Amino acid sequence: MKVLISNDDGIYAPGLWAAVKALKELAEVVVVAPDREQSGVGPSVTLHRPVRATEAVPVVPGTRVYAVEGTPADSVILALETLVGTVDLVVTGINSGANLGDDVLLSGTVGAAFQGYYRGISSVAVSVTALHPRSFEAAARLLKGLARSWVQGLGPRPMLLNINLPDVLPEEVQGVDVTRLGGRSYTERVRQGDDGKRPYFWIERKRPEGQAEEGTDAWAIHHRRVSITPLSSDVTARPVLGEVIALGPPLLEAIQFDA
Repeated sequence: MKVLISNDDGIYAPGLWAAVKALKELAEVVVVAPDREQSGVGPSVTLHRPVRATEAVPVVPGTRVYAVEGTPADSVILALETLVGTVDLVVTGINSGANLGDDVLLSGTVGAAFQGYYRGISSVAVSVTALHPRSFEAAARLLKGLARSWVQGLGPRPMLLNINLPDVLPEEVQGVDVTRLGGRSYTERVRQGDDGKRPYFWIERKRPEGQAEEGTDAWAIHHRRVSITPLSSDVTARPVLGEVIALGPPLLEAIQFDA
């Protein structure tokens, strides 16, 4: 079994190397990850300048490692198209900080995992829901168990899983739930300042108040449970398709006759 590991926290983030240590017992592991912190860049891809990748010194001896001057998605694209080639599984993480609800659209961790999924490779984005986790041990054990399941034939077709774990020790995990995405896991506010040269704006985030709905990823985390959410690239808003279809004729008339 061959596994590609990437992330958005940077090549030397401790969560990434916790994943390497867990999976190296079961598979050939190659690391291709950004050379610096890239949280919040989502699925962005570098198209207007060259992307460079250099071999880096591994934290775990014997691991092939590349540091990429680009985004998390760039890293996985370079790995699968050039640096590494075909793999059996793509793992992104272990991320420090939650990737819940609508935030998956902003997540570099999830954005990188999608690049594996687009290429027909099962991919897993794994996060611990604290910026400074007490431990990555529960997530590392989960990854090891998941890899064993894949070796034994789980997932006959490619899938993308977004996995979040509460920031607790392994023995404190209360269960594992298959969930749907909740709503917004953060809200934003803008703080304005001035450094004496020119005004600036700083976007700050905070968690919204209120109870998470049962069955969502946020609810599972609140109850110290692991959340596993299957994702797909189809973001079509089916409930409003009928309303939008009704716009077709008047819009065509506006185009043709400038009414």
